[in-house]
Amino acid sequence: MIAAGHSVGEITAATLAGVLEPADAMAFVAARGRAMAEAATVTETGMAAVLGGDPETVLAHLAGLGLTPANINGAGQIVAAGTKEQLAALTADKPDKARVIALKVAGAFHTEHMAPAVAVLNALAPSLAVSDPKLPYVSNADGQAVGSGVEIVRRLVGQVSNPVRWDLCMETFKERGVTAIIEVSPGGTLVGLAKRALPGVRTLALKTPADLDKARVLLAELGAPTPDRAE
Repeated sequence: MIAAGHSVGEITAATLAGVLEPADAMAFVAARGRAMAEAATVTETGMAAVLGGDPETVLAHLAGLGLTPANINGAGQIVAAGTKEQLAALTADKPDKARVIALKVAGAFHTEHMAPAVAVLNALAPSLAVSDPKLPYVSNADGQAVGSGVEIVRRLVGQVSNPVRWDLCMETFKERGVTAIIEVSPGGTLVGLAKRALPGVRTLALKTPADLDKARVLLAELGAPTPDRAE
C-alpha cells in the first residue's frame, strides 16, 4: 500500500501513514488555512485551470506571462496561478489548443505569494509529534517516496508555496505497479485524473458512507488489509 495526497490532502496521507497524530494534523490544517488566507489578502491573486495543449508549450506560455504552474496534475491538466492581471492576460492569450477555466479560489496557492504562510508553519512544526511513515509516502514535491517523518513535515511546510507535482506522483504509482486507487472524500477529482493517466488501474472514490463497503471489497480482492483488520 502507498499513501499520497494532493495539496492539503498530503496532510491526510501523512496521518494515514502514521507520520502525524490526528490532533496535530488538525492543528496543522487549521494553521495552514488561516496563514494562507492571510497571505492571499496581500495581493489580488487567483488560479485558472489550463486543459489540453502540449504540456511543454503550456508551461512555456505560462512562464512568458509570469504565471506559476501551481498544480501540474497530468492527464492534460495544469493549474496556473498569479495576479489577476496575469490571469486576465492568460484568458486573452490562451496556449495553443488549450482551454482556460477560471477557478473560484481565494488566492494563488502553491506559489511565492504564499511565502508568509511558510513562515507561520515553520514556527508550528517543532511542536508536532512526528514519526517515520509506516507505509510508503509519495510526496507532491517530486513524486518520490519519502521515508523520514521529519522530511515529510518539512515538505508539508514548504508545499504551500511550491507547485504540486501530481503528475510525478502518478508516474511513481505506475512504476511501483499500483493496481488500484482509493480516494477518500471528497472523492472524485484524483480518480478522474487516474482514469486518464493510468489506464487499467482500478479506482474508487469514497463519496458516501456506503462506499466504505465497496472499499473493503476492493481491498479484500487485492489481498490488502481492510480498515477493520489494519494494524
